[in-house]
Amino acid sequence: MRFREMDRQITYAEQLSGDDGPIELINVFTMDADDVEVFLRVWADDAAYMKRQPGFVRTQLHRGTGGSATFVNIATWESVGELRAAFSAPEFQAAVTRYPHSIEASPHMCTAVAVPGVCTA
Repeated sequence: MRFREMDRQITYAEQLSGDDGPIELINVFTMDADDVEVFLRVWADDAAYMKRQPGFVRTQLHRGTGGSATFVNIATWESVGELRAAFSAPEFQAAVTRYPHSIEASPHMCTAVAVPGVCTA
């Protein structure tokens, strides 16, 4: 699996050094169509691991329509520190090698933004 930054201004590694919370982890996965089934199995194992970690709130995987091989994972964590601990654990880092080589991941952390008259933070 390869990583591609989603933001030109700040890297995912820089975001992991912060202490914001709660946060939404948004991770876009693109891959060859032939790798979708393997991706889904490995992602399900990773999600089960993350669900057991302190600070994990929820996750939802989305797939592009029309047979797309692009997936978006949105996961809520109580804090960056708790995500960092889970992401940095040797068990999780070893699992990353199980993803097919065609997969490109673009993780990025976000916090809610209040827009008057539209949404709250």
